[in-house]
Amino acid sequence: MNIITALIPFCALALAGCGAAEAGKTTEPVKLQQVQACFASGGEGYPVTVEIASDPEERKKGLMGRRDLDENAGMVFEYQEDRPARYGFWMYKTLIPLDIAFLDERGVIVSVRHMLPCTSSRSSDCPIYPAGKPFRNAVEMNAGYFKAHRIDEGDRLIWPSEGTCPP
Repeated sequence: MNIITALIPFCALALAGCGAAEAGKTTEPVKLQQVQACFASGGEGYPVTVEIASDPEERKKGLMGRRDLDENAGMVFEYQEDRPARYGFWMYKTLIPLDIAFLDERGVIVSVRHMLPCTSSRSSDCPIYPAGKPFRNAVEMNAGYFKAHRIDEGDRLIWPSEGTCPP
């Protein structure tokens, strides 16, 4: 048996793990835990519903493939320890423009970035949007959400908010 013949079963098994989305088919979105959260800014509260991406696979997938995001909805990327300032996010296979707020361990926003969809089929062609400051967690919202609500550095995301959001 030559090496090519020996590798065929291995390659077939490896390719079976590829998602249907890679083959041009759609897959059911993974159901993540959703919680009520609240942005606190300038004495105002802005209630939102966020999905929590807390394990590496959930964080890697993020909002890839979504064609829309409800107006007051987003995704929190939860980490167990601080990330360095150079750490960032990308928009590979992400179809909608997003804003991302990087949060410290208390939920205080340390930086905000605007991110555009990457239309390249090669992940290496997609820009990375670094936090610019050390952070613990991050939250992605529709592009323009933070500007429309005057939410910026120093403001805070409270999650889960357990139904309380400052007036």
